[in-house]
Amino acid sequence: MADESTQSIVVDAPAEQIMAVIADFPAYPEWAAAVKQAEVLSTFEDGRGEQVTFTLDAGPFKDVYTLAYEWADDGLSVDWNLVKGQMQRSQKGRYALSETDGRTTVTYTLSVQLVVPMIGLFRRKAEKMVMDTALKELKRRVEQH
Repeated sequence: MADESTQSIVVDAPAEQIMAVIADFPAYPEWAAAVKQAEVLSTFEDGRGEQVTFTLDAGPFKDVYTLAYEWADDGLSVDWNLVKGQMQRSQKGRYALSETDGRTTVTYTLSVQLVVPMIGLFRRKAEKMVMDTALKELKRRVEQH
């Protein structure tokens, strides 16, 4: 991924439990503040989302976009790419999980290109803010369940 941002957080839960929360797209509006709706358009044979449309409202940034997911066979990572969006030209992302003694490090990598050009420094700051919020919300959701 060109020009990407990466951030990690440690969650007090096994990787399998975290991946179950990541894969439960319809529940995102319950814990991810900016996600107003998540609709699974298609699934793989194992039931996990293949294409998902999100309605996002993050204050000044609002968008409706569809992502295509690829789930790793080992259950420790998921990658996604933008299929279509209103405000985004591209989005590539990845959650990679590494478990040690029942605690899991979740690493989030994200690269977003908006339709409206944005100076690289500002884009990376926005990506870091999105990732920081997403990781903290994911940690809170997993550890409370």
